[in-house]
Amino acid sequence: MASNAPKRTLDVTAFLQDAGMTPFHYRLLIISCLVTFFDGMDFSLVSVALPEIQEGLKLENAMLGYVSSAAFLGQMIGSLAGSYLADVFGRRPVILWCTAIGAVLTFATGFATSAEMLIVLRLFGGLAIGGLLAPAWAINIEAMPNSYRATAVTIIMLGFSVGGAAAAQTTNLIAPTYGWEGVFFFAGAATGLLAVVLQFTMPESARWMVAKGKPAAEVLPLLSRFDPGVGQEGYTELVLSDERKQGGSSPWAKSAALFKGQLAWITPIIWVTYFCSSFAIYIKASFGVKFLQVLDVPVDTARDLSSIGGLIGAVGAVFLLMFTERKGPIWIAAAPLLGVPLALLIGTGAVPVGGEAFIAVIMLGMITIGVGHASVISITSIYYPSAVRATGGGWASFMAKFAAVLAPIIASQMFLANKRAVLDGYSFVGLCLAGVVVGIVALAFFARRLGAERDAEAGLSGAVAEPAE
Repeated sequence: MASNAPKRTLDVTAFLQDAGMTPFHYRLLIISCLVTFFDGMDFSLVSVALPEIQEGLKLENAMLGYVSSAAFLGQMIGSLAGSYLADVFGRRPVILWCTAIGAVLTFATGFATSAEMLIVLRLFGGLAIGGLLAPAWAINIEAMPNSYRATAVTIIMLGFSVGGAAAAQTTNLIAPTYGWEGVFFFAGAATGLLAVVLQFTMPESARWMVAKGKPAAEVLPLLSRFDPGVGQEGYTELVLSDERKQGGSSPWAKSAALFKGQLAWITPIIWVTYFCSSFAIYIKASFGVKFLQVLDVPVDTARDLSSIGGLIGAVGAVFLLMFTERKGPIWIAAAPLLGVPLALLIGTGAVPVGGEAFIAVIMLGMITIGVGHASVISITSIYYPSAVRATGGGWASFMAKFAAVLAPIIASQMFLANKRAVLDGYSFVGLCLAGVVVGIVALAFFARRLGAERDAEAGLSGAVAEPAE
């Protein structure tokens, strides 16, 4: 017999927006930062331990590029696979599996005895790292009020940068006694411990569950973490007023949704901007220490500069995003715009190599590259509906990883031969940053048009549109 009880509908969009920042939001940010911290540590180990790896395995400079690119190639493939699986099966299971697999492969890297074995292990390790990031971005974006979304992504990527900085210091502490192998053993074991903790702490995305049509009885316990009283209201139907229902669950259908309306402009602009930023950051990540070594900077000092610059850059990105979420995304261009002349000062030889001014400019340049890249990452997913958000972030990451794969290979072939070649590498980084500036300016223009488009759709449907960031 059919029930005559009236339906009670909850607009989850309005609920999450009105909830503001709750203790659960902060717990989610902390958990996500731990995930990206160990992800960043695992990811950065090869680059910071490269001098020891090169010496221990007797690698030529040309081979260093392929070793560094292996993880990036894995990330490129993993970003698509992980993001699609996260849109189909949920953010939580993909994050859990990628963390566990990444831990095993990082630990196993310590057993590598040849360049070929190292390349294979980092390739598969990159699959796990690439598959993890887009779901981690998505689960935070979908939990946050609109005005905190980009900042939330930047905060969790702060964990990635801190992990990269910790990799440098961990290598300085462990490698002299236990060799580069011991560094991978330590990082793999620590990440494995995190994988166990996540089983009990990582939630699922409530917005994703609503977008997938999950029963209200399954979603309300998650919403109760934001407001314990919501489960007592007797809601029987949950909706997202700011999103149109997405048709089709195939990879092609989800990818096609990234080009609807103004997204047809925004998506390729994001890809190009992220590509340019990735070229700059991955030259730095792969050979930042090696570049400075060629310029006669001691290895320990080079690692310290790399870790400190990366850490300050990540923290700076958080403050920049807190400002830009009030003033508009075009202000993100400030960091790479400042980075262009800094890179050219080094590349042209205007600042003598080795002096205090040189160290200061190198440090500032690393900071601006880090600030700019973290800021670009923060806006790669915020423009997409929940049903395809991870797919959008995954495709952006996939396109960026073309730069990540090419950067170490090109740098090892063109910018490692001698001091002059290294300086040319810094000039090339400046050109990449100029491309980022152009992309952000274009993105700001089309983001306004996307906001107007969604306002018009909301006016026709009577719903409240989600503002473009």
